[in-house]
This record gives sequence, C-alpha cells and structure tokens, in this order.
Amino acid sequence: MFTRKDLLFSVVTGLITGFIAWRVFAFIGVWEFGYGNKFCLESACFWSHHVSLVWLIVVVPILWILGVNFGYFLGRWFAFFNQFGRFAAVGFTNAAVYFGILNLLMYWSDLNKGLWYSVFVAVAFIIGTAHSYLWNKFWVFSAVNNGVNKEEFGKFLTVSVVAGLVNVGTASGVVNLTAPMFGLSLNQWANIGGVAGSAVALVFSFIGFKLAVFRK
Repeated sequence: MFTRKDLLFSVVTGLITGFIAWRVFAFIGVWEFGYGNKFCLESACFWSHHVSLVWLIVVVPILWILGVNFGYFLGRWFAFFNQFGRFAAVGFTNAAVYFGILNLLMYWSDLNKGLWYSVFVAVAFIIGTAHSYLWNKFWVFSAVNNGVNKEEFGKFLTVSVVAGLVNVGTASGVVNLTAPMFGLSLNQWANIGGVAGSAVALVFSFIGFKLAVFRK
C-alpha cells in the first residue's frame, strides 16, 4: 500500500526531475515561444519561456505520486507492479540527473563535442548510476539490511551497463531495420526508437536488479 515514505520520496524525486527538466529544456532552447519573431520584445519572450516550463516542478511530483499508486493498484493482481511503479519513478529521475549533469558540464565548459564531451558523458553516467543505486536500494527494493557494499554496487553497475547496451541495440534495431511508420519523419521515428529502447531496458534492468542485485 502507498505509505508516507512513498509520498515523501515520490515528491522528492518528482521535484528533482521537474526542476532538472525545466533547466535542461531552458538550456537547449525547447519551448522558447517567441524567439525568432522579429516583433517579439526580449522581455516578453523571456516571460513566455518561463511560463511554458516552470509548471514541470509542480506537475511531475503529482505524476510520480499517481504512478506509484497505479503500480500498487496493479499489484493487487500482479505483485511485480508493487515495486515497478517506484522503479519507474526512480528510472525517470535518474535519466533527469544524467542529462542534468551532462548539460551542466557543457554549460560550464561551453564544450559539446570531442574528447571532453565523452568525458562529460562518463561523469554523468557515473553520478547517475550512483544516484540510481541509492534510490533503488533504499526505496524501490528496501534492501537496507546489508548496508552499502562494493559487491552489490558492482552487480548493480553490471546490470546497468548491460541494460544500456540493450537500450542501444533495441533503439538501433527499430530505427535502422524498420522504415518510419504512420507518416512519421525520420527525426520523429528516431525518437520512437529511443522510447522503445528505454522501455525494453527499463524492464530488463528491473528484473536484473530484483533477481541479481537486491534479492532478499
């Protein structure tokens, strides 16, 4: 059942995700309404930009609460979903942390390609993996009895890397082996591939964490 701990952690992870998404979208220029219009005043564009993004900080925590509750609802018939709702919330939060770190490093350095970009990706992955490990251990799977140890984290890292390869393989298969459907453009189809890869990797990593890493 949905507990106070679930409520607190849903709100915290939702706030983290919403805030990071807001700032990342601002950095890459998503939803900057009015920019490029020669009749648009700078102050008006700036205000429109912030109105279109700041709502994420409020809406995402609500979505996380609803998602965790929906997992418990489905768990009445399939126990698998009791943890999966929390796992999905942590998964999206971890993705936000990864992209947040990556874009923050690019912002600070004003570099977005070459060797330094590869370094930024590695740093973002390491921080994102550590963040994901802690949330999965202490909230999703409640595996607190054995503390934090190197062997467990090593297994977690292994599953995470394999899940990443599954993500890449699935997305690449969808995009490279299948022509765009439903009238979608190549860019739109590429994003469909990314969603498919993430979905398969999400299920794969959940099973790996549950059976190999945080098994009670």
